[in-house]
Amino acid sequence: MANKEIAKIFIEMAELLNIRGDSAFHINAYRKSAAYLENLKIDIAEIYKEKGFEGLKVPRIIGDKNAKKIEEFIKHKKIKEYEELLEETAIQNIIAHFFMSKGLGLQELKENAKKKKIIYSRFTKPAKQLLELAGSVEKAKEAIDKVASWANTRKLDYAIETVFKKWLELDRLKPKEIVKKPFFRGDPMIWSETKKKWFVISKYGEWLEFAGKKEEIEWRITN
Repeated sequence: MANKEIAKIFIEMAELLNIRGDSAFHINAYRKSAAYLENLKIDIAEIYKEKGFEGLKVPRIIGDKNAKKIEEFIKHKKIKEYEELLEETAIQNIIAHFFMSKGLGLQELKENAKKKKIIYSRFTKPAKQLLELAGSVEKAKEAIDKVASWANTRKLDYAIETVFKKWLELDRLKPKEIVKKPFFRGDPMIWSETKKKWFVISKYGEWLEFAGKKEEIEWRITN
């Protein structure tokens, strides 16, 4: 069914328009159309075949503009405006994704840029270079995610430029393994494989045989 494919495109168009800073009315028009298509049980292409262009329109949900895009997809398996929007917003998309990897949402990014807390233009050149290096927005975002995952688990800062420096070793970058260690009432514990017992290490370095219950053991993430 074409429904899911068109809905996915409309959702992505809404996100890209949000990144670009379009009106909420324009963005919501795509989201409403996408939600309708996702829940539609009949293939929209069959509706078009039976009722033509007018059959694609739904009052207060799908108007002329989005109906034309649906018709275009049914006929050509693509939407020109979507492809143009992808190209137009590519740099902004990469920058937004970079900040998202640092825990900063799109709205916060916009507010910080307005207040000059973030100099947006500072990130334009490296984002463009990354796009050229990666070959597509999706691959650029995947590369950012790999670097972010690797750096965040090591509490390291990173920039878009870090992706360039790590480009040839991206596939070898792995998140740091999270290790949890056992404690009992604040004191570390150790398992003796020979004695098959837990021991609590006191502040004086003594190994005291653990006589408590397993549920009393506290597992902590340690650096």
